[in-house]
Amino acid sequence: MYKRIVIKIGTGVITEHDCLEESVVRDLVRQVVALRERGIETVIVSSGAVATGRSLLSSLSGSEDGAHRQVYAAVGQIGLMSLYSKIFSEHRYASAQVLVTKEDFRDKNHYASMKRCFENLLRERIVPIVNENDVIARHELSFSDNDELAGLVASQINADLVVMLSSVDGILEGVGTAGPVIAEVTPENAESLALHVTEAKSVGGRGGMKRKFEIAKRLMAQGIEVFVGNGRERDVLIAVVEGDLLGTRFIPDRKLSAIKRRLSNSEGLSAGAAYVDARAEEVLLSGGFVSLLPVGITKIEGNFKKGDVIEIRNSAKKKIGSGIAQYDATKAVENCGKKGAKALVHYDYLFIG
Repeated sequence: MYKRIVIKIGTGVITEHDCLEESVVRDLVRQVVALRERGIETVIVSSGAVATGRSLLSSLSGSEDGAHRQVYAAVGQIGLMSLYSKIFSEHRYASAQVLVTKEDFRDKNHYASMKRCFENLLRERIVPIVNENDVIARHELSFSDNDELAGLVASQINADLVVMLSSVDGILEGVGTAGPVIAEVTPENAESLALHVTEAKSVGGRGGMKRKFEIAKRLMAQGIEVFVGNGRERDVLIAVVEGDLLGTRFIPDRKLSAIKRRLSNSEGLSAGAAYVDARAEEVLLSGGFVSLLPVGITKIEGNFKKGDVIEIRNSAKKKIGSGIAQYDATKAVENCGKKGAKALVHYDYLFIG
C-alpha cells in the first residue's frame, strides 16, 4: 500500500490548443480525492501555466523567448491555480500553491524549509500543487522539465511512488511514436532497455522519452517506484495504485536513506567537485562502507562550504558520485593528498552511482 505519492501532470494532459481542459482537470482531482480518502498523501506537480498564459495573451503568440515565457507563466499560473482551487474546494479539500526554483534544492536551508512546508501541508490534509517559479527562474538554473522537479520533490518528501502523466501511453521502445510500450523496468534490465528508448516527446512537453527514462531510472535507484503513462486513461491514478497493468513501471529493489536519496538526485545542484585518483575510484566503486579520504583526492574545484553537496569525479572527469562536504573548499585544498586527514565526505553522506 502506498503512503505518499507525487503526481506529475504534463501540459499535454490538461490542455488542448493551449487552453485548459476543465473536464480533464476535474477528473484528475476526483481521483486525487479518492486516493486521499484511502489515506494516501498526494503532492501534485502540475505543468500548464505557460500554455494557459499563452492562450490568454494572443498578442504575444508564437514567441518563446525567456521574457515572454515569464509573462506567460505569470498570467497563466493564476488561471491554473484558480481552477485547481475551485475544484478541490467542491470536494471540501484545500489545495496550496508551492512555487520553487532549482536554487531552493541547492541551498540546504531552503531545502529544509521547503521540506517542513510540505510536511505541514500534508499533515493538515492539504494538497500541495507544485510548479517551477518560471517568473523569476534564470534559464541556466531552471529545471529541464517538470519530470525533474517531480523527482526532486519525491526524494525530498520520501515518496513511495512517482506517477508521471503525459499524452503518451508509457516509455516507448524503438523509433518515433509507434513503438511498443515498455511494460516494466528493473535494475537488472534498465541499462539494456535504455539503448532502445525512443526520442519521442509528449505533446507540449519539454522533455523527451529518454529524459523521462533517465529520471525514472535515477528514482528507481533510490528505492522509489515510478509509473509513466497516459493521463487521459480512464481512472489512471486508481489503476496505478491498484497495480493494474498499463503504462511503464520502474520497480526498485532497495530503499536508500533520505540523505542518499537527495544525493542520488542532485544533478546540477552541486557547489563544487573533488577529483580522485585511480586507487580511490576503485575503493569507492567497490560497494563497501567507505568514505572519501583526502589521500585519494588529486584536485578540488569550486568554493563550497561545509554542508554543501559536491560531485566526485575520476581522473577522466567522469562523475562517479556525490556527497556532503564535512568542511569547506579551503581546508579541502589544504588536505588534498594527505594521509590521516579527516574524510571530506563520510560514508553516511556519500552516494556512488
